[in-house]
Amino acid sequence: MSFPLLTVTAAVPAAGAILTAAVPAARRTAAKWLALLFSLATLALAVLVAIRFDPTGDRYQLTESRPWIADFGVRYELGVDGIGVVLIGLTALLIPFVIAAGWHDADPLAASDSGSAAGKNYRWRPTQGFFALILLVEAMVIISFEATDVFLFYIFFEAMLIPMYFLIGGFGDRAHGGSEENAATQRSYAAVKFLLYNLVGGLIMLAAVIGLYVVAGNFSLQEITAARAAGTLDMSTNTERLLFLGFFFAFAVKAPLWPLHTWLPNAMGESTAPVAVLITAVVDKVGTFAMLRFCLGLFPDASKWATPVILVLALISIVYGALVAVGQRDIKRLVAYASISHFGFIILGIFAMTSQGQSGATLYMVNHGLSTAALMLVAGFLISRRGSRLIADYGGVQKVAPVLAGTFLIGGLATLSLPGLAPFVSEFLVLVGTFARYPVVGIIATTGIVLAALYTLVLYQRTMTGPVKEEVRTMPDLRLREVLVVAPLIALLIGLGVYPKVLTDIVNPAVEHTMSDVKQTDPQPEVDVEAKNGEVAK
Repeated sequence: MSFPLLTVTAAVPAAGAILTAAVPAARRTAAKWLALLFSLATLALAVLVAIRFDPTGDRYQLTESRPWIADFGVRYELGVDGIGVVLIGLTALLIPFVIAAGWHDADPLAASDSGSAAGKNYRWRPTQGFFALILLVEAMVIISFEATDVFLFYIFFEAMLIPMYFLIGGFGDRAHGGSEENAATQRSYAAVKFLLYNLVGGLIMLAAVIGLYVVAGNFSLQEITAARAAGTLDMSTNTERLLFLGFFFAFAVKAPLWPLHTWLPNAMGESTAPVAVLITAVVDKVGTFAMLRFCLGLFPDASKWATPVILVLALISIVYGALVAVGQRDIKRLVAYASISHFGFIILGIFAMTSQGQSGATLYMVNHGLSTAALMLVAGFLISRRGSRLIADYGGVQKVAPVLAGTFLIGGLATLSLPGLAPFVSEFLVLVGTFARYPVVGIIATTGIVLAALYTLVLYQRTMTGPVKEEVRTMPDLRLREVLVVAPLIALLIGLGVYPKVLTDIVNPAVEHTMSDVKQTDPQPEVDVEAKNGEVAK
C-alpha cells in the first residue's frame, strides 16, 4: 500500500489540535509554539502534495479508498485534482500566519481590561483551546478538499461549523467600544447566526445527499461521474435539478452568495482578525470549491439550467457588496462586505462556463485568500493599538506608523485588484471568460472594480492620511512578529501577480476536466468572413 499522504496531511493538524488542547493551563506559551509547529508541519506536507501531483496525469491523484460504512455504500475515499491541490496549499500556508497573528488574542483578560480594578469581572480564557480549534478547522477544511466520497465530504463540511462557532463566540474581538456584557451578547448573536445559517444549508444538503444515494446507489464522486459519462445513470431531469438545488443552497450559504450572506458581516465583525481571516480566506472557500467539484461534476445539466439565475445573484453580490462596503464605518465589516463582492466574482467565473472564467475563479479563491489575509491582519494590528474598529477614530496613522500604513495600503491595493498584484490576474480572467459568453453580464460586473477602488482608497485616506489624531499620536509601528506575519503575504501577492503561471499550470488541466463534465467549450470569437477572405485574396 502506498503512503497515505492525503490522510497524513489532514491528520497532522488534527493530532496537533489534540496535543495543544492537552497542554497544562499554566503552559500557554508552550501551547502556542506547539500549534505553530504542527501548522508548519502541515504546510510541509501540503508542499509535498503539490510536488507529488502531476498536472498532466490522471484527474484525481494520490488517491486512497477504503471501506467505511459498507452497508450504505460509504467509503473513505480521497483524491486531489489541481483545484484541490492549490486550495490545500492556500489553507496550509495561511494557518501559520493566523496563529502567529493571534499570538496574544486568547490570553486571559487582565482586570483592567474588564473594567474592574478588583478583578470582579475577570474573564479567563482557555488559550490552548483557541489554538487547538484553529488546527481542528484546518484539518477539516483540508479533508473537505480531498474527499471524493460525497458522504465523507458532507460530514466534514458540517463538522467544521462546531469549532468555528466556539472561535467566534468564545474568542471575540475586544475592540467592541462598549461593556463586556454587551460585547459578549454581540459575539453570541454572531456565532449563533453563523451556526444556524450554515446548519440549515447543511440539512437541505443532507436531504440531497440521501436522494443522490437513492438514485446512484453509492456516494463515490468518481463512480457517479463515470456512470453519467457512460449513460448508465438513471436520473430524470427534475430529480437532477432538485438534487442540484439542495447541494447549491448549502454551498451558496457557505460561500456566501446574496441573499444568504448576512451572517458574514456579523461573524467577521465580532471575531478577532485572525479568526475573521480563517472564516473568509479558508472556510468559505469550501463552498466555492464544492460548486466546481460537486455541482458541476454531479449535476452538469442542472448546473447549465440554473446558470442564468446564478449569474444574476452573482452580479447582485458583486455590486451590492461593494456598495455597502463604501458606506461602512466599521473597518472589519467593510472588509466583510468587500469579500461578499469578491465571492460574487468567484461564482460568476464558475458559472460563466468558460475555461478562462473557471481558471480565474480558482485563482481568485487563492488570491482573495492572500489579499484578504494581508489586509485583515494589518487591520487587526491597527485595531488592537487603538482599541476601536470605527474608521472615524483614526487619522494620520502613516505619519506615526509608516510600515503599518504601507502594508495596509498594499493589502488594500491587492483587494481592488491593482495590476501587478495577484488578484488582478484572476479578476481579469473571470471578466474575460464571462464576457466571452455573456457580454452584458461581464460589462455590469466591471462596476465592482470601480466601487472596489472607491471603498479601498477612501478607507486608506480616512485612516492613514490627514492630520494626526491625538489618540493615535503615540501608536507604535509594526513589531517584528507582525512584520514576519505580513511580509510573506505581500511577497506572494507581488510574486503571483508577476508570475501566475506557477498556479495556472496546475489549475488549467483540472478546469478542462470540469468543462468536459458540463460538455461546454469556449465560445469562438466572431470573425468577419468576408473581410478575412479579402485579406487572403490580397
